Amino acid sequence: MTQSSTDPPRSLCLLRLSALGDVTHVLPLVHTLRRAWPGVELTWIIGKGEQRLLEGLPGVEFVVYDKKTGRAGMRSLRRELSGRRFDALLLMQLALRANLLSLAVRARRRIGYDRARSKELHGLFVGERIPAGTGGHVLDVLGSFALPLGLRQDRVEWNLPVPDDAREWARAQWPADGRPTLVVAPCSSHPLRNWSPARNAAVAAHAASQGWRVVLCGGRSALERDTADAIIAQAGVPLLDLVGKDTLKQLPALLERADLVMTPDSGPTHIANAMGTAVLGLHAATDPARSGPYSDRSYCVDRFDAAARRFLGRPAAGLRWGTRIEREGVMDLVTVDDAIAAFERFRADHGR
Repeated sequence: MTQSSTDPPRSLCLLRLSALGDVTHVLPLVHTLRRAWPGVELTWIIGKGEQRLLEGLPGVEFVVYDKKTGRAGMRSLRRELSGRRFDALLLMQLALRANLLSLAVRARRRIGYDRARSKELHGLFVGERIPAGTGGHVLDVLGSFALPLGLRQDRVEWNLPVPDDAREWARAQWPADGRPTLVVAPCSSHPLRNWSPARNAAVAAHAASQGWRVVLCGGRSALERDTADAIIAQAGVPLLDLVGKDTLKQLPALLERADLVMTPDSGPTHIANAMGTAVLGLHAATDPARSGPYSDRSYCVDRFDAAARRFLGRPAAGLRWGTRIEREGVMDLVTVDDAIAAFERFRADHGR
């Protein structure tokens, strides 16, 4: 039996490979689709690390593509999807690699970004587009992929899958003694978004002087280890160093235990937000209205407009959606006083 255009879809393929924060932003769309169509088969083509973060998400089949495998990985994906046909492909990544990878997906409908947001030949790989002007934040834009399917994402629900043993590990890292905790996640995967170790250390020292516990977290890269070591050396106060000690499944549980997370535009920004933890975001290279913590940006430092004027010669309002200002020295526009003021706003609001 053929499917009519008004029937609910039987199968959907989502293509969003990376990054950790952005796949977190896809979760509300997944829950919107599953609420509307509990029986729909959802297949998500995703990156290797991102799949580890989301492993256990109910009702979703993950097909992993490791970008390190290059063309061989693309051929493997074609073989894996051979003989399958989906009612629709949601091509939710604006990158040439993702566009080319989408050729492995046979789908009756191919839905992509609106023309204003498209780049890297995206329009050649889709037959339909989301409506223009569907929000400024990445989460809202990704949620608008429901619109061509006849749905509206009217509820933001994450339900990030966190196993019990991950929460047990997080509970073991520091005592539940009522002392407020600031988690500092100093590194993004884009180094030019990162704040200097000296400035991170100054805010850590200020938080400690107010009776807060300060915890450092991050991955296993040399940059993250070196940054953490520099912060520890310059803070002059005891810090709990958990850099390189957690897994991607333990990270959400760790951030959930924090009262406040200080970080540049990074995966921990969005994972912490999804877990209900407030974020002190440090923004100059990127626009917090587009890629800051979705639920509450009142504790973010926003120097994006100042960066646009200094480095691009025009205000942020005149920039194309998605513009990043990843230049040497851009994060110096965020001062220690800026971050301490945001920290103190949080303390005043929450009596900490």
